[in-house]
Amino acid sequence: MEENIIRHDYSVNRQDRRANLGQNSFLMWFTGLSGSGKSTIANALEHKLHELGYKTYALDGDNIRKGINKGLTFSPEDRTENIRRIAEVANLLVDSGIIVLAAFVSPYKKDRENIRGIVGNDNFVEIFVNTSLEECERRDVKGLYKKARAGEIKDFTGVNAPYEAPESPDIEIITDDLSLEQCVEAVFEKIKPKLEI
Repeated sequence: MEENIIRHDYSVNRQDRRANLGQNSFLMWFTGLSGSGKSTIANALEHKLHELGYKTYALDGDNIRKGINKGLTFSPEDRTENIRRIAEVANLLVDSGIIVLAAFVSPYKKDRENIRGIVGNDNFVEIFVNTSLEECERRDVKGLYKKARAGEIKDFTGVNAPYEAPESPDIEIITDDLSLEQCVEAVFEKIKPKLEI
């Protein structure tokens, strides 16, 4: 079957789309424990970029699992498939000239390396939202840690499933003692050189 699938090359390419939008396109991948602030920071950063006139799109774990990845569990195999699909969607958006912000626990190093392989090293920014487990549990904005500790949720990252922290992320934000504004500004300053074509 694979041999019958032939890629079609269109006359409008990624560089054309970037030029048309007047911006570079790339993927910012926010990884960290549940409750670390990934989605909150990504949302605030997207708002800032939008206000500055950049064309963006945010992908969030819970939202994706209600649609394209509906039905996938939190088993290691399904987590890998979840991240692979998201990377492919993100790659299409990057190809369209859009700046993508993706907020996913993505606990496995091999899966994050696969994302980099799919979108390309130059188009991938790994952002480690480094928040202590204690702080994430203190926040417990969705009540998930409480349920996991009570045995109501299995395969919950940080409690009864592993999180393999990035060893050398492109950006690391230690959120425990930083305000949201400080986190957003720290990421923005790092990615600012990538925004222009």
